[in-house]
Amino acid sequence: MAELIKIYEENPNERELEKVVEILKKGGLIIYPTDTVYGLGCDITNMKAMEKVAKIKGVKLDKANFSFICYDLSNLSDYIKQIDTATYKILKKHLPGPYTFVLPSNNNLPKAFKNKKTVGIRIPDNNIIRELVKKLGNPIVSTSIYDEDDLLEYTTDPELIYEKWGNIVDVVIDGGYGDNNPSTVVDLSDNEITILREGKGSLENF
Repeated sequence: MAELIKIYEENPNERELEKVVEILKKGGLIIYPTDTVYGLGCDITNMKAMEKVAKIKGVKLDKANFSFICYDLSNLSDYIKQIDTATYKILKKHLPGPYTFVLPSNNNLPKAFKNKKTVGIRIPDNNIIRELVKKLGNPIVSTSIYDEDDLLEYTTDPELIYEKWGNIVDVVIDGGYGDNNPSTVVDLSDNEITILREGKGSLENF
């Protein structure tokens, strides 16, 4: 059974964060809060862990549309082709925030994603997940646990999330109630602004 670890966003406990990072480094799967819905994720450098996440979602890893959670924009050049100033300004204006930006990928993507031309980048406005990424030292591959068929409580209440996912993952972080509105997905990969999904992030400033 997974561990249920309570971490507060205002002042995330260092010891608890370290514990989760150790589990990620060993290939563990975690469920964590973001500024939108709770997410399921693992260390981007661990192929076995990513395969497990894909299996849970019922997709093949090379076909999976996982997003990468970064600590800040300085991680981007690891996986993204050089972007122009206009694109960078859009990112800087909206991140951290409830958006997933689809950007052109470079050749450093993990092996499983080598054929992908684009990648979704998330920098959530949530201290817990960002601190975890910072301590881990590389992005966390992420997918939401939001399920259209689920009762809403199962994707917003950490206790119920634990009840449902406790046998599937290694850690469920209780960071308080989650949102049930996913991130707004914006495609910036071909110098146009295309809204792929309208979610929590406002579209007013695009």
